[in-house]
Amino acid sequence: MIVDIVFWLLAVIAVAAGAAVFWVDSMARATYALAASFIAVGVAVVLLQQNYIGVVTILMMVMEMAVMAVYMVMFMGMNPALMPMSMVHDNRRALAAAAATFVFLACGILLIDWPARQGQPAHDVTMALGEELMGPHMLTMAVISPVMVATIVAGIVLAAARTRYDRFGDDLKHRPARDPQPGGVGR
Repeated sequence: MIVDIVFWLLAVIAVAAGAAVFWVDSMARATYALAASFIAVGVAVVLLQQNYIGVVTILMMVMEMAVMAVYMVMFMGMNPALMPMSMVHDNRRALAAAAATFVFLACGILLIDWPARQGQPAHDVTMALGEELMGPHMLTMAVISPVMVATIVAGIVLAAARTRYDRFGDDLKHRPARDPQPGGVGR
């Protein structure tokens, strides 16, 4: 009974936080609303006794949203990620596409003749799912992951030729900033 109540509460939170992505007025707030939605989904999946998938969903999405927020603040400067903006564009077409997609998927759920279960689930469903997802490629993924992170970091270091120390001096007190091309923020 308690698990059912918590599950449905998490479902409402996930949907409300997902909708909040389009209601809030900044990219940073939309990012955190999306993270909250994924956390609720991950906890709901854990309640369904799919611990591995639930925890991976939470970890992966929280880290992704945190990285996205850091990059917004880092690359957009003066924190425009918190400045008001609309996250919705072309409202009529977006609403029409959303309604059509919902009707299509709901019809599919209700009208398709779903197959009956054949066989029994594995003794350890999480282990079986991990084997199906990764199979013999687990070592490859364990090696590739740090290489991908190093590639991302190296790309950012190489792309950012100038830092705030180049613009404002070693003590960050040089005003105005030494910009090679005038006309940026604070012209």
